[in-house]
Amino acid sequence: MSFKTISTGTLMMVMATTASAEWSFNSGPIPNAFIQTGNMTLELQCNRIRFAPAGYEDSQDITDKQGLSIRFLKNGATEVGAFQVGAENAAVQIVDNYPVEVSFNSQEDYGFVLGQLAANASVNLSMIDQDVSYGIFDMKGSSAAIRSLRSACDSDPSQRSSYEPPEGIVYCGGGAIERVIEPVILDNSGEEWDARVTVNGESIRAMTAYSYFGNSEPPAGFVVALLGEDRSEFLIFNEGSANWLEYGDYRYDQCN
Repeated sequence: MSFKTISTGTLMMVMATTASAEWSFNSGPIPNAFIQTGNMTLELQCNRIRFAPAGYEDSQDITDKQGLSIRFLKNGATEVGAFQVGAENAAVQIVDNYPVEVSFNSQEDYGFVLGQLAANASVNLSMIDQDVSYGIFDMKGSSAAIRSLRSACDSDPSQRSSYEPPEGIVYCGGGAIERVIEPVILDNSGEEWDARVTVNGESIRAMTAYSYFGNSEPPAGFVVALLGEDRSEFLIFNEGSANWLEYGDYRYDQCN
């Protein structure tokens, strides 16, 4: 979790658009709290955020950077806290051809974000690496909407189960260069890049290939191949209680 407190100072708002509508709650079939204006939407679900900025190029920029800064404001200018979304705490992808979806790995992190959204006057969704805003939303009515969302998510077992995604497996090993590799296969990504692979802290997009060996018999324990956008190839195996990954000429065993 990334959190910082700023007592004074004015946040630079560049290219920002402010949403002035009031928050609402929709009970189903997927409970969500949302605010919508003519050109932007922010939607909170049980374990994820969906943000449709004013332009598709902003959605593309967020996914290219694989990050988003969620900045909580007690008024239109003073930042009182922030959460930095990145590959280490969430999956970031474009869904339904336009909105950016942030799926949190930890309910603790998402609970913190929801609490700050309910408590503050506005939120600024901005670039991860500089003070350039994709959009600013008024949080009027958010407290009641988020309270209803939490109640719906807690009372529905199917929604509760969606809070905590299965813990990802981390693989360690290598030869002259030690590597820590963490692959994540995205649910319902809607695009060919349906996985992410983080190697020593650097994340790349990848696509899954379950028929990697074509008509040949796959090796024992083969599960899936992840084909990176940089032409890297990661082969994932599971046999009994053993989980391992092959990358290049090296085997990497589960280390978490």
